[in-house]
Amino acid sequence: MFHGIPVTGGGGGKTFMKLYKNAREREKYDNMAELFAVVKTLQALEKAYIKDCVTPNDFCWFQVHRLLFQTLGSSECSSALDCPLAMERIKEDRPITIKDDKGNLNRCIADIVSLFITVMDKLRLEIRAMDEIQPDLRELMETMNRMSNMPPDSEAKDKVSLWLTTLSSMSASDELDDNQVRQMLFDLESAYNAFNRFLHSS
Repeated sequence: MFHGIPVTGGGGGKTFMKLYKNAREREKYDNMAELFAVVKTLQALEKAYIKDCVTPNDFCWFQVHRLLFQTLGSSECSSALDCPLAMERIKEDRPITIKDDKGNLNRCIADIVSLFITVMDKLRLEIRAMDEIQPDLRELMETMNRMSNMPPDSEAKDKVSLWLTTLSSMSASDELDDNQVRQMLFDLESAYNAFNRFLHSS
């Protein structure tokens, strides 16, 4: 990606003045360009959802959220973007399709525990097809996102999000292999323990 400003030369031709002086500055502009593209996409997605052009199932929040979490580190970038809907979504750290617990915290906790157990039990029973695991895992992530006091960078969310990304790249009839099942069980148990630690520290 080339970062430069077109400048008209003395002969009428155009040259480019570099915006960066070193590799660190170039990386900064690369990150700003990625952030701009993601936030503009999220802004368009928010508008489409409000106009009923996008259904909740089509609102691919998890992929967007993960990229935002990696790139949104500069306040100067976010303040310069004229995308109020997208910035509000980033601030709340959940899509418009997901509301917070609104006082139903105990119900959220019970649902999260139940979903963790459900997914792990399926894996132990050798149920490993994508279309049999992904819906429960997606519901688990959505339910954790409803907990307004749960940080977005929690270990539990991070591990569940990673497996959602893995499953989303598979066809409905695809199955996890033995190594994937073993790793997913390990990661979900770690995520479940992290969630319990979060509850005890709250």
